[in-house]
Amino acid sequence: MQSGETKKNRIVTKGDILLLLLFVCAGAVLFILVHFTSSAGAYVYIYEDGEVIEMLSLSEDGEFPIHTAAGNNTVTIKDGAVSVTEADCPDKICVKQGTIQNDKETIICLPHKLVVEVRKKQEGEKP
Repeated sequence: MQSGETKKNRIVTKGDILLLLLFVCAGAVLFILVHFTSSAGAYVYIYEDGEVIEMLSLSEDGEFPIHTAAGNNTVTIKDGAVSVTEADCPDKICVKQGTIQNDKETIICLPHKLVVEVRKKQEGEKP
């Protein structure tokens, strides 16, 4: 086998490595931008089937039971963050999502058509 044939049979080329490095760098830049430019929210909006059913302040700790036609959830606010701590849906993905506290972050419970969203209260906006 000659050395010219060896180069042609390579699985990974220099171009592949450069492309991979480009993707890693782009991902790192996007992560930094999203992570460090997100701002803390002030309110929690709870939607049922697209309609606001509750607006809560992130500054007031507590447990808030949410009863919908599809089921029940418990929303907990603690130390400026919100989470769904209990749900009677079968998969409990909303409980597994953990806490959120930054503007425009959401927790979604599809079986109950429930969305918990953190955001800044916009002027003139009513729940």
